[in-house]
Formats: sequence, C-alpha cells, structure tokens
Amino acid sequence: MAVSRTNLAWATLLDIGPADGGRRRLHDRLAHALRAAVREGRLAEGAVLPPSRALAEELGCSRWVVTEAYGQLVAEGYLSARVGSATRVAWLPDAAPPGPRVPREPARPPIRYDLAPGLPDLRAFPRRRWADAVRAVTGSAVHYDLGLPDPAGHAELRTTVARYLRRSRGADTGAGSVSVCAGVTDALVRTCRALRAEGIAELAVEEPGWGRLRDAATSAGLRVHPVPVDHDGLRVDRLARTPARAVVVGPAHQFPTGTVLSPARRARLVRWARDVDGFVIEDDYDAEFRYDRPSVAVVQGMDPGRVFLLGSVSKTLSPALGLGWLVAPPAMTRALRAANLVAAAPPVLDQLALAAFIDRGWYDAHLRAARRRYRSRRDLLIRTLGTQVPEARVTGTAAGLHILLHLPDTIDTRGTVRAAGAAGLRLADLDDYRANRPADRALVLGYGNIGDTEIPAAVALLRDALRTPAGPEDR
Repeated sequence: MAVSRTNLAWATLLDIGPADGGRRRLHDRLAHALRAAVREGRLAEGAVLPPSRALAEELGCSRWVVTEAYGQLVAEGYLSARVGSATRVAWLPDAAPPGPRVPREPARPPIRYDLAPGLPDLRAFPRRRWADAVRAVTGSAVHYDLGLPDPAGHAELRTTVARYLRRSRGADTGAGSVSVCAGVTDALVRTCRALRAEGIAELAVEEPGWGRLRDAATSAGLRVHPVPVDHDGLRVDRLARTPARAVVVGPAHQFPTGTVLSPARRARLVRWARDVDGFVIEDDYDAEFRYDRPSVAVVQGMDPGRVFLLGSVSKTLSPALGLGWLVAPPAMTRALRAANLVAAAPPVLDQLALAAFIDRGWYDAHLRAARRRYRSRRDLLIRTLGTQVPEARVTGTAAGLHILLHLPDTIDTRGTVRAAGAAGLRLADLDDYRANRPADRALVLGYGNIGDTEIPAAVALLRDALRTPAGPEDR
C-alpha cells in the first residue's frame, strides 16, 4: 500500500502492515490498524477521524477502502458516525487505576506420592479393551443411535446395567427403573430434585461424610441433617430423631470411616423409611471391592419401592469416563425424570461402549484383577504403617480403596497434612469430612492410585510429617 508522504502522522499512527501474501484484504488491514490504535489509547475517545476522502488521499488508497474500514469499526462499536457529523472514536479503554499488587503465592511443591482417597488405580485402566469396545460400537451403531440421545440413557446400557446389578449386587430392578447419568453426584442432584418436587425438604446424611453429597443436596433446595456413624454404620436411632424423610447412606462401605452397615441396622433402616413414608438413597460407590468376604448385597433389594440406588464406574474404571446410573423406585421414576427435564445423559457412544465392555465380560475380569491388586496393596500399606508408625491404629480395612489411620490426640492432623504436602505427599484429614470437629484425630489414607513400590517412601514421608512441630497457622 502506497502511503502519501504529505501526512506522516497518520502513516506513523496506523501500522497497516504488509499484504500478507494477499490473504488479508486492504480494508481489513486498515480496520485492524485503526482498531489497534483505539484499543491502545493512541486514538482517544471523542477523537475526530479524517473524512474518508481525505484519509484515502493521505494513505494513497481508494475511498472505498476507508469507508469499508470505518463501517466495520462502527458496527463493532469502536467508532460512531452520523450523517452531517464527523466520524469519532466511541470506545474508551478501561482507565481504572490498577489495584494493590497481590503478592504471588509461592509455587506448591510437586506431589510425588498420593495417599488421598478418591481415585482407583489409573495406571491399570484397561485401555486396550476399552478402545476395542469404543471401536466396536462405533462401527456397529445404527444411524438413529447418532441422533439426539434419550435423556434417561440408551436402552441398551440401561438393560445391561439392570442385568449387572441383579447379578452382582442383588438388586431388584429392570431397565425401566434405570437412568444413566454422569456419576453419583449427578444422580444425587437428580434424586434430590425429584424428592423436593414430591414435598420432601429434609434430608439426612452420614457424619462424617463426603462433602460434595451435602453440597448436591443443598443445591437442590433440601435442608441437611448430619447423623453420626459408629462401628455398625449409620445410627438409625439418631436418624429417627430428625425431621428427615430421606437419607443418603453408604451401607456396603461408608465413606470415610469404612464401616459396613450391620444386618440389624439395615433392617431398621428399611423400617424407618416405611414408618416415615420416606426413602433411602443408597450410595454404592466402591462396594465391588470387598476383601474379607463376598460383597454385601444392596439394601435396594430389600425394598425396591423405598430405595434409590446410585452407582458409577468412577471408582472401578475411571472418573474421566463420567458414566453412572441411578435406579429409582418404580413409583418415582416418572417424577424423577419430570423433575430433571434439562438433565443430559452422557455421550451415546460412551454408553454403548460401557454396555459392550460389561456384556463381553471385560468388566468382571477387570474387577477380579483389581480386587487382587488392591488387597495386596492394602496389606502392604498396613504392614508398612505398623513398622513405621506403630503408635497409630488402622480401621476400615474390610473394603474399598482407603483406610483410617487413628493417631494420638497430641498429633495435629492439619499440621501433618500441611507438612506432608510440603514434602510432596498428599494426605486427607478426617476433619475435612466432618460438620463438627471432635477430639479424635485420624487421617484418611487412599491406596487406589499409588504404586506398590511407592508405599515405603510415602509412609516414610508420613512418619516424618507426624514428627514435624506444628506451625503457628496450624494451632
């Protein structure tokens, strides 16, 4: 673009740039240059731009180029133009003075070892077989499978899940009562919305318990009542003293205490639901991993008309899949779906892949191998703790992917977690899962996503953290 030498101010002000191999048109380059000058404050708000004919002469281009550039910036709000008036800058950059400089927090040390609960062994994810399942269903899916998904989930996966739950978990359900969802939290939100629509506003939760479940309940408009857990599981007698007509419970393996709801408590829980005309919401999150005996059957099988059953593959395969299920009492299935009209099911091809993965026996094979691996890893962790931290006591070992490490009352668990994190070890304090902070001290140690060879070094860091004096921020 030839630029007139009669107005070097505009030539300096507007960095129109090279032709870029002809890919950017001349008026686009001029608009870009004007836009940059306005944004950077070189053309202030209210500044008058030259008439299109004058600027075209000064820049050595056609008038059309200038009018096109001006028109584009008027449309974008950078310029204003009225008939009989000059074209002016209409945009004001943010001129607010910068706020006080916030000191940058020091970078957190990298985590070398992870003993926090919540993850399975991600190294052992069955990549090849999952890829085979995805490839198979992608090739075999019919054209209508690729359309808008059924909000309740694909019929094939709902049928497969119902069959699997009847066979492996002792559930009493059919495909019509199963809804596919993104995981346990999603399932609980849907359940709470349905209960709220049916007039149930009070919900009991286990104490201690998973905080995200409480958050899910409150987000659906329910009032939450913590109920204590002891060595036999949820205190049903204390539950009966609350105004709740629904309760979230982990009967097969309570998180985070690891207790199993005793047979007597299971029966009393079902009777409570009948007495208050309420519901039990059963979180079956990692019940497949039972090490002392076969997995306990779900409470849902005792009274399918009073129990919602929530499950997912987050603890068995990976949370990255975002696949779970919700079994509703038959009389509540319609209300459940009516209360969640905007709820979206996971991608259909992922649903079909999970159905194929289960139907081909790969899921059962993966669980069998995982049980052997986790049992061995649990035993190694307990032995190592017994040697390195003899003053501690271990509970909650019968099932799942975590244990409780009970510590002397003189130990500050918050300071221990902080010191361990500074050394590259991730831990979880039992207090983080409590609504109230009692006197006993414990850590929740997950062993799902740590390698066997890493356990001795991780426990050594834990031992050192326990002996680190508490800092002022921990007192």
